[in-house]
Amino acid sequence: MPRRRRRRSRSRRIGPGGLALFLLGALAAVAVAWWLYRSSLPPGAVPGAEGGAGGSAAVTPLSAAPAARASGAGVPPQHVYPTEPEQPPPAQQPPPVPEGPPPAAPRSGAYVALVIDDLGRRPADVDDLAALGVPLTYAVLPFESHTAQVAAALRLRGAEMLLHLPMEGRDGADPGPGALRQDMGDGELRAAVRRALAAVPGAAGVNNHMGSVLSADRRAMRVVMGELGSRGLFFLDSRTTAESVAYATARADGMAAAERDVFLDADLTADAVRYQFRRLLDLARRDGAAVAIGHPHPVTLQVLREEVPLALAAGYRFVAVSLLLDRTALPE
Repeated sequence: MPRRRRRRSRSRRIGPGGLALFLLGALAAVAVAWWLYRSSLPPGAVPGAEGGAGGSAAVTPLSAAPAARASGAGVPPQHVYPTEPEQPPPAQQPPPVPEGPPPAAPRSGAYVALVIDDLGRRPADVDDLAALGVPLTYAVLPFESHTAQVAAALRLRGAEMLLHLPMEGRDGADPGPGALRQDMGDGELRAAVRRALAAVPGAAGVNNHMGSVLSADRRAMRVVMGELGSRGLFFLDSRTTAESVAYATARADGMAAAERDVFLDADLTADAVRYQFRRLLDLARRDGAAVAIGHPHPVTLQVLREEVPLALAAGYRFVAVSLLLDRTALPE
């Protein structure tokens, strides 16, 4: 009884105004504690985002959204392979591209072939590339989810198409299904080439996808070129390694062949792609013709949309790569 009386008497001393002040003070203390907790988190962290008891699913930062959109149609490709240029992109930024149009092509002509690799994943790539309005050569991977559809669309357009033949690359990188590997015997290599060609009907020639290991193997290249040469196909050496013997082997076998001069998009920044495209034009102006390989990346397409019209206005002529084989007979 005495304890209850003291409790009632205490509650009588706290009037309505005092209770309100007490509640406001408690809320202020909670707010300050929450602010201090949030301030201690690393930038961009979201409390409870790691899942587990009482947590929620991880939240993708907004800064990651542009990269996700840039990957294409919102659905990841069936395989994501690293590109394998001959030289890795430099650590520093490429030199700035001079403003304005490129230097004019010489009167004798400057011919440019653009080869776009890694097709077969998205049918929309064909329309995006055709919208550039110049002849292109389309290199189609043999065993992608949309290989048959893409190859059919290219045949319908009458576009020049290559089999983009997967070959073993360096450091254990995965070239994807159907790849030719160094440990295959001669018969296995021939069978693998035949299967890949059957998957891309209508291919006028072949270029290698990755392949820095296999393209440097003379035995393997003799087998591959023997199979391609018997079918009257030409070979474009993507030059993913300076040790490649693919071009030399093809020529020794009497095949029509060519080599890549420029790799457009080893560095996926607009400045770097633009720099490589202008370098392509410089080589074409100096040598009469040059071959570039690129990919249907959004940044590559955007730079080409901007640069191709300038190159056309400056007098450069875009042709299918089959017209530049061996650099011996340029089109009139």
